[in-house]
Amino acid sequence: MIVVTGGAGFIGSNLIAALDERGAEYVVCDSFGDGEKWRNLSRRAPVDIVTPERAAAYVAGAHARIDAVAHLGAVSSTTEADVDLILRSNFHASMELWRVCAEKRVRLIYASSAATYGDGAQGFDDGAPLAALRPLSAYGWSKHLFDRRAAALAERAETRPPQWAGLKFFNVYGPNEYHKGSMQSLVGREYAMTALGNPLTLFRSARPDYPHGGQKRDFVHVDDCVAIMLWLLDTPGANGIYNVGTGRARTFLELARILFAALGREENIAWVEMPLDIRAQYQYVTEARLDRLRAAGYAAPFRGLEDGVADYVARYLSADDPYR
Repeated sequence: MIVVTGGAGFIGSNLIAALDERGAEYVVCDSFGDGEKWRNLSRRAPVDIVTPERAAAYVAGAHARIDAVAHLGAVSSTTEADVDLILRSNFHASMELWRVCAEKRVRLIYASSAATYGDGAQGFDDGAPLAALRPLSAYGWSKHLFDRRAAALAERAETRPPQWAGLKFFNVYGPNEYHKGSMQSLVGREYAMTALGNPLTLFRSARPDYPHGGQKRDFVHVDDCVAIMLWLLDTPGANGIYNVGTGRARTFLELARILFAALGREENIAWVEMPLDIRAQYQYVTEARLDRLRAAGYAAPFRGLEDGVADYVARYLSADDPYR
């Protein structure tokens, strides 16, 4: 049985779908509120649904039946201003799960983030010293804080889970991200209005060394993220912190043009100024180095952006029921 925190969220619900296809048993740990996030699980039948504050206690009580915990639950907004809230969710709750998994000998896979790399001045090497990184946002800092603590605890067998892996997700896109609002991928956020013939909105660059639309991201399809997590579940000897991206940065302008091509529409872009409140924490480029992941044995290719966006549009965004 696999416990998935954040199991009703974007990446979590896609992992749940894959576990379902495998015939595995799983427990979802998440909160739902009054929105539509529940639809991400509308086709699924979890063994149980647990509230986030009960996650560690649930694992402690049911550890004999649990193969692994996939800890994907977090405050994931890069613009969240409540740092105490971020720390409670992204650091303290993660530490509690780590301690339980170490004590009860349960494997732990957890979500980190490319936001930990900050402006990229130190590169995007998951094997580089963690102490050199300088995240730009409280969200990125919270993930970095847990990475550092996990790496320190992992140095001794008695203070680490039997398998541990932190995944630095880059810019993930794909089905079931609809509840994320402004934190969706550009494709998910802009699809509906662009499909109606309205302009697609992109930020102007606020730096002279990047043209408008020339800001770059490592855009990775959620199916690739799930494939890596399934590989880790099947490879208990793989431990450490790994980048999860394609290894190839693409510009936002390229991504916009790929979306227009998938829609069969002419390019129509509305350029807007980048809001002042995000300029100081805006990453102008991210690109994953995959050396450690490949050296650990993950050999599968990553989906190309053109194919990934076309599939996302055709199978999900343009469907009557866009949920996986």
